Amino acid sequence: GERLIIHSAHEFKTSRVAFQRIQSLILGCPDLRKRVKRMLNNTTETSITLTTGQSLQFIARSGGSGRGWTGDCNILDEAMILGDDAMGALMPTMSAVENPQLWYLGSAGIGAPSVQLARLRRRALAALEAGKPDPSLAYFEWSVDPHLDECPPGCTEHDSSDDPASWAKANPSLGLLITPEFVRNERASLGSSGIFERERLGVGDYPSDEADTWQVIAEEAWRALAVGDVSAVAEARQAGPVALSIDMTPERSHAAISAAFRYLGGVHVTVIDHRPGTGWILERAKELHGKWNPRCWVIDGAGPAGSLIGDLEDKETGLGVTVVQPKAREMAAACAQFYDAVTTQTLTHFDDAPLASALAGAQKRTLGDAWAWARRIPSVDISPLVAGTLAKWGLTAEVEEPPGDILNNVW
Repeated sequence: GERLIIHSAHEFKTSRVAFQRIQSLILGCPDLRKRVKRMLNNTTETSITLTTGQSLQFIARSGGSGRGWTGDCNILDEAMILGDDAMGALMPTMSAVENPQLWYLGSAGIGAPSVQLARLRRRALAALEAGKPDPSLAYFEWSVDPHLDECPPGCTEHDSSDDPASWAKANPSLGLLITPEFVRNERASLGSSGIFERERLGVGDYPSDEADTWQVIAEEAWRALAVGDVSAVAEARQAGPVALSIDMTPERSHAAISAAFRYLGGVHVTVIDHRPGTGWILERAKELHGKWNPRCWVIDGAGPAGSLIGDLEDKETGLGVTVVQPKAREMAAACAQFYDAVTTQTLTHFDDAPLASALAGAQKRTLGDAWAWARRIPSVDISPLVAGTLAKWGLTAEVEEPPGDILNNVW
């Protein structure tokens, strides 16, 4: 009975694919086809209109798309890339409708862009925890709770990414539309980067509430510093010293390795690796040390990653180098330098999702007369931000320089 259904997606090509699927269904069914008055698929409008005047419109989301339309039902595809601006354009269109509906469809959260999906998910989980169903919400999620590296053998509280039972838990269509063989090959191709867990097993990264986000550094200021010239940045990295840093969450659930080096008269900060658990760090650090030959490794010895320092400094099992450990006042200085570099636009980045997500939820903690990044926020993983802050500080930190002949050969 809806008069207008609006299907929106983050990109128009996704919305157009949805139109083509509906079009194919209609054209393949004479009973449906005879009810259609017109189908439009051009640069100005993509829609299906029935002889009764009912319409299905396909649009790409923007700050103004959908504004002014009175939609009985809104289909929000690619909901993991859905912000407040798009919702601000769509929600008022439903205010005069007697019984409106919103459908959110998407994969797992991808960090900062998943503002609306995270808010919806928190609402559903809060109702579940309180034991009081939300009368206006139906929420369906197919996901697993993956193992951490710290899980003991035989752990039954978490799900293994290699277990077909986990694949079935997160994919009701397994064995119907998706074969176990395909998922097995997909797992082998994507490896342990976390992408398989997100895209196939529904393990999302959800930002904290927008009301609590971007409190320290404005989102607009941060996005303005993003660069896309990867080759130029790579040349800068190869031409000068690099500092690498490691940090992890207090729960040891995730860890990050970040790098900093000189670029365009300032400093470029990037997330090299960000994964669940901690068991992968040592081998990855060895690999990066041989590849990047950094001037130093930096770890906050008072932080959760401090437990790694002994293994990293061990000549037989680790890197055999002295890890630089900032004191409390130096930690505060590192945070201040990072903040100042953003405000003076002398810092660049690749708009890495883990770093943006960390900044979106980051808060300050008092450190004497200064401040540092607050770690203990359960809903936010700021390890990429802390690692990036320390890597930038490490570019100018006092370190024990290698012998001159090695230094000359490297740089």
